[in-house]
Amino acid sequence: MPTESIVLRTTDDREQRIEWDESSPLHLTIETRVGELTIRSGVFRGGVSEGVEIIRMANSRMHVDILPTRGMSIWRMQAGGIRYQWQSPVVGPVHPNYVDVSEPSGLGWLSGFDELVARCGLESNGAPEHDASGRLVYPLHGHIANTPADAISVEFDEASGRAELVAETIEAKLFFKRLRMRTRVRIHADRDDVELLDDVTNELSTPASMQMLYHINLGSPVLGKDARLNVAVEEVAPRDDHAAEEIDRWERFDGPTSGYQERVYFAKPCADESGMAHAMIADAKGARGLSVRFKTSTLPWFVLWKNCAELDDGYVAGMEPSTNFPNPRSFEHERGRTVNLGPGETESFRVTLSPLTTAEAVQQADESIRKIREDQSIEVSTSQTPRPDWSVGVQ
Repeated sequence: MPTESIVLRTTDDREQRIEWDESSPLHLTIETRVGELTIRSGVFRGGVSEGVEIIRMANSRMHVDILPTRGMSIWRMQAGGIRYQWQSPVVGPVHPNYVDVSEPSGLGWLSGFDELVARCGLESNGAPEHDASGRLVYPLHGHIANTPADAISVEFDEASGRAELVAETIEAKLFFKRLRMRTRVRIHADRDDVELLDDVTNELSTPASMQMLYHINLGSPVLGKDARLNVAVEEVAPRDDHAAEEIDRWERFDGPTSGYQERVYFAKPCADESGMAHAMIADAKGARGLSVRFKTSTLPWFVLWKNCAELDDGYVAGMEPSTNFPNPRSFEHERGRTVNLGPGETESFRVTLSPLTTAEAVQQADESIRKIREDQSIEVSTSQTPRPDWSVGVQ
């Protein structure tokens, strides 16, 4: 007789592992003047995803999946039949219990990384840093992406068609820090934008400093051979000599390439009259893309991460608005690229994601970015080599 098998679960489609809770207070259908909104709450079952909370916010055309257990990261977004995500070698979402952020190398963060949007911070957001004895001081990208949210609620306005998922996540350590991040993830019934509104407060009676970076990661099907980044910048430089090899085409992407080594570029973005910078990655045909807008008053820097590796190895590009460049924290602090917060003081960050599902939407984003360039008569200063004030270890 042939061997029979009964499958409990697989690694092929993680969504099959979600146990949706119809009895949850967050199981809502909201009728508004401009359309319907739905909110669903669930939890992943099995493997390293066991216990990870997921909240899905949706209108009639799109949905976005938020992970409260992973610092309010955005796991995936889908609009117009296009899934905005990337294929990480890490099969997630991974519960923070399985991510040893503070392992000696400082690279433990990578064991849980597969989201569309992961916040990096709050105390530090860059490369690992060790002291003179080799002890880890700051791990890669900080702790917030592996810190579960505490308070969670939903607010909505039927008149405007707006719904917000509200959460509070606390990064704290006795004698050292207490930073509270109050997050609002906002969607609307009549448009596909996803707004991230984060307020970070120093809740100690003494001054503190912080960093924040939004690691916004896009893979196939939008990213592919000859995909392009469009962003208005005043200055751009490679992070290191390896990235410098492609500085003349830093905003263009190769197809999946075996053995590709990541390249990173640092830039100073320009903002429109409302103080918002605008970046977009579009596919080679200009038929679809992802737009990112961010407030430069508190996110004054932009990082492009290019990892054009094979699909199985993590084919992905990262658009990263940030308070600083992701170097070791002490390097950035010495150059004034940390955020100082007095007792009770708050810093606010604003980022908007817009899925672009048509050629017309891509053209409109291109026009918006072109207008920023023209209004400010920008002449881009491109450094052919790493800048010593921007990159660690450069003489």
